[in-house]
Amino acid sequence: MSDWERSSTARVVPPARPRKLAKVPFVELADGRLQGVVSSGSDIERVYVSSVAAGTYAFGCSTNNNRPCGGARGSFCNHIRALVTEAVLQYGTERVARYLKADLPDGERTAQTVLTAMAVTRPAPDPAKAAASVFSRFLRHLAYLELAPVTTPSPEMQWFPPSRAVA
Repeated sequence: MSDWERSSTARVVPPARPRKLAKVPFVELADGRLQGVVSSGSDIERVYVSSVAAGTYAFGCSTNNNRPCGGARGSFCNHIRALVTEAVLQYGTERVARYLKADLPDGERTAQTVLTAMAVTRPAPDPAKAAASVFSRFLRHLAYLELAPVTTPSPEMQWFPPSRAVA
């Protein structure tokens, strides 16, 4: 058994490229969606929860208290564009495109090519309201930043029971 299998911490994959967290503090590929939290461009106290479904590219964007984004009417708003851009920085173009099931043309592969490949399908707004669960996950991640760094196991981070004893 390797050292990392014996430890209580998981390996962290470094981002594809460094990114600034002020505009998009939280981005993840989870639950069949690219989803995250995007800061408002006009109000420092407002954030938007944006998501794009894999395969269908159905999109949603609303404030953390489920008020709809005014720019997400019929096409991707600026929040979704920022989310895709930051996801490409975090995970790399190939991984984001593969997760979203986007067929990218040959040539340079950027966040813009991912957005274009999705936009040409004319995706519809997503009727599912993912904002509450995504924002809750974001807040949970923020809470971990307040914990002091320790090398002992953290009870709330132990999702699965041990499957075998470590000698």
